Amino acid sequence: MNEAAGQGVRVNQLTGIGLKLASVVFFVAMATCVKAAGDGVPPGQIVFFRSSMAMIPVLIYLAARRQLSTAFVTRYPLRHIWRGMVGVAAMGFGFYGLTQLPLPDAIALGYARPLLMVVLASLVLGETIRVYRWSAVTVGLVGVMVISWPLLTIFDGEFWQNGQTRGVVAVLVSAFLVAFAMILVRRLVETERTPTIVLYFSLSATMLSLLSLPFGWVPLDARMLTLLIMAGVLGGLGQILLTQSYRHAEVSTIAPFEYTSIVFGIVIGYFLFGDIPQWSMIIGTAIVVGAGLYIIVREHRLGVERRAGRRFTTPQG
Repeated sequence: MNEAAGQGVRVNQLTGIGLKLASVVFFVAMATCVKAAGDGVPPGQIVFFRSSMAMIPVLIYLAARRQLSTAFVTRYPLRHIWRGMVGVAAMGFGFYGLTQLPLPDAIALGYARPLLMVVLASLVLGETIRVYRWSAVTVGLVGVMVISWPLLTIFDGEFWQNGQTRGVVAVLVSAFLVAFAMILVRRLVETERTPTIVLYFSLSATMLSLLSLPFGWVPLDARMLTLLIMAGVLGGLGQILLTQSYRHAEVSTIAPFEYTSIVFGIVIGYFLFGDIPQWSMIIGTAIVVGAGLYIIVREHRLGVERRAGRRFTTPQG
């Protein structure tokens, strides 16, 4: 690789990292708006605003790229609906947990997603997972337990009466469902374009969330309505930035920067909600992040080896 080409790669990587960091900021801001709206808003109602308002920047983005007319074209609408059902459930559980937990704890527990993706990739996709990654998953789940244990009330007879306990369970269920949704997306990208996947998810999530309307949506004052609209728009912008980041750098390059969200979460949680991080959260987060980073590095190395193997394999004829 000549010097000019090398500089071009570095510029692209820096652009990808910058876009990834920007997406993290927008997603944390979205979570902040949801939490600030209060725990009195049903999860289904939050999902509706998150999904419907997210379509505004997504549609503008697709129109600007002249991809709007083709984004609706799909051969597999049922696959998008299935992915939407899983995604709606994941958002519902995640938003409920977010309203019950301190912001940093909710973010940290969400880091269980890549660990669970390894498990599901083995069970659903049949991928070969060797002892190194299984060990990282085990260590990471220990970190999840360190984070969640002080928030649980298992032995005092008030398990479901404690909001933080319900929040921990909800966030972990959400993490599992998000990991499963990502497995579904892996299959979708084999036949569908990224704009189509993003648009159909927003559409299906909006329609499916309306099914929760008979179960008790609440009237919203001006402040709550503004926060929920902002949450949706910020989420849509975050999705666009995340998608763009993948155009400039490999996933293994930008994925570690997801963990910067805990820094933003701690700062925002302290100043806006008075959340003081506990040592158990800090130690557990360090364990989970370490395990996640190891998995990312391992995936990158395996990807390099697979590409090298394909490059130097002599075709048999």
